[in-house]
Amino acid sequence: MKQAIVARTDIGMGQGKLAAQVAHASLSAYENADSQLRDQWKRGGQKKVVLKGESERELHELAAIADSEGIPHAVVRDAGHTQLEPGTVTTLAVGPAADDRVDRVTGDLALF
Repeated sequence: MKQAIVARTDIGMGQGKLAAQVAHASLSAYENADSQLRDQWKRGGQKKVVLKGESERELHELAAIADSEGIPHAVVRDAGHTQLEPGTVTTLAVGPAADDRVDRVTGDLALF
């Protein structure tokens, strides 16, 4: 079990903003998972990986694949209080789900 969080590299988020957006994505996708997946992931150590995404379009394309595969996911839009314009898509979390299912969506992306 794992979760992959894809963060955009094209919008210049600072390290603190990046960390906050990754956390938002992780929690949101977790909340979208059913209780069995949540429990299994928690018992397994809540494995996560953060990956590089090149654009908003890429995040939406990956979200559509996750949706078609029935994998819990969440797209995060920033509130716009600090560095970014309101509504800017920053991250996508895919999973928690079995490693191979998450890899079918995000396996070609580089580590952040």
